[in-house]
Amino acid sequence: MKPYIVLSTEPWRSTPTRTQQLTTRLRDGEVLFFEPFHGNGPGHKAPGRRVRPNVTVYTLPPVRPLPEQAELLRRRLWRRQADFIQRTASRHRFRDAVLWTTCPDQVHLLDFLSFQGLIYDCDTDWSSLPLQWEGDLAAEADVIFAASPGLVDRLSPCNSNIALLPNGVNYPMFARTGLDVPPELRDIRGPVLGWVGGLTPDLDLAPVEYAAGEHPDWTFVLVGRVGENPRLGYLEELGNVRLTGRHPMVDIPDYVGRFDVCLDLRRRRHEDSDVTPRRIYEYLSTGKPIVSLLSPDQVEEFPDVIYGAHTLEEYCRMCERALTEDPAWVSPRRRDYGAAAAWSRRAEEVRRILKAIGLA
Repeated sequence: MKPYIVLSTEPWRSTPTRTQQLTTRLRDGEVLFFEPFHGNGPGHKAPGRRVRPNVTVYTLPPVRPLPEQAELLRRRLWRRQADFIQRTASRHRFRDAVLWTTCPDQVHLLDFLSFQGLIYDCDTDWSSLPLQWEGDLAAEADVIFAASPGLVDRLSPCNSNIALLPNGVNYPMFARTGLDVPPELRDIRGPVLGWVGGLTPDLDLAPVEYAAGEHPDWTFVLVGRVGENPRLGYLEELGNVRLTGRHPMVDIPDYVGRFDVCLDLRRRRHEDSDVTPRRIYEYLSTGKPIVSLLSPDQVEEFPDVIYGAHTLEEYCRMCERALTEDPAWVSPRRRDYGAAAAWSRRAEEVRRILKAIGLA
């Protein structure tokens, strides 16, 4: 089996991340998945966790933040992590492993690791990090998978072997029919407009505030972890807004199944990003109408199946139009977009490319 060393920016989760979705589908591959140290995790001294027949998860040693000028100390920390990875790989008898990276700061490990090939999977605009880090990592990579056209343009000066690989969806889960209505939503009689995602401080909730005030007969259901968003207090005072809190991914299709319209809202920290969130592909897979709040210069990726708005008034009008939509008109096209974005298809494209360059 082909050995893969995967360096993730996020801990292993029960709700799979992009990195999990892609790397666990590497057929005929044995994967060592290294997650960053996190306080509530098992720690780097714990044995590996066999989470899939071909995937074992290890936690990296902790790395404390250091100033840029502390170059010697930083190199010691990088070497410590690299030594941990190398020892683990040796115990698993890994030879000629392929290194799968996901963040520019992992470039510092390359000098201390032994690997046959290098993959850089980029699904984030890392412009907050030093440009040289990502430039060096991209130049070293045998192939880059970029999650958006903007990221392709950003990385193309460093490497010509770039493949556009947008985010994906667990299509069978969200395309199911005959779903159960969650108990907390069974008393709702009018239209339901819903959002799925964390209610973080940077989430722009103004469209919900405006539409809820204009249409007290509509119910707005916000499904996700409740953060410290400054507008949540006001929303809770409205009689037609419900905050359900966070739920396991397996239950999310039941909530979305009760929506008449799926809402997409804007996060201020992502205003300049053209990466399509996984949430959009989940909405598309249901076939339900979607209303999205767009940034001023944002290019609509699915203009034929998503109602796009730039102002609060327009957002409210698009919701009104979506509620009167004929389901037979565009729902099948939305499901086609969802099916095309299934993680199984995304992973098949990854395998095809890796096979072509000798890394699978």
